[in-house]
Amino acid sequence: MKTKLLLRIAAVLMLLHTAGHTMGALSWKEAPNARIAAVVNGMQNEHFNFMGRSLTLASFYDGYGFSMIGVFLLISTLLWMLSTEPIGRMISVMGLFLLFLGVMELIYFFPFAAAFSLLAGLSTLVAYGRSNLSKSN
Repeated sequence: MKTKLLLRIAAVLMLLHTAGHTMGALSWKEAPNARIAAVVNGMQNEHFNFMGRSLTLASFYDGYGFSMIGVFLLISTLLWMLSTEPIGRMISVMGLFLLFLGVMELIYFFPFAAAFSLLAGLSTLVAYGRSNLSKSN
């Protein structure tokens, strides 16, 4: 496969990851049972002071979740842009970052989420390896 196609595959994988993550970020408070509902309730209602603000763990969880939606959209956009104007070092760094992200998702979240990042990372690194850019850097 050509570099352009591999990078676009990676971009679409990350866009799908964004969609899944968005659904999860918007619905995490819908507890499937009473025990988890109690945890979610505690996360939403137990306030603590942090740097001059009264916050909850739920607000941190929401903030990180929504921030990651932006990060995933940025990654998708950058991969698509790199498919039209490839920059070798940027492609390799993006590929390594996606592998790192996939490993973190595998450790701290679940395999389905990790698969998107890992496959996008592999596709990106294969694109880098197949491009003439890897030989000139």
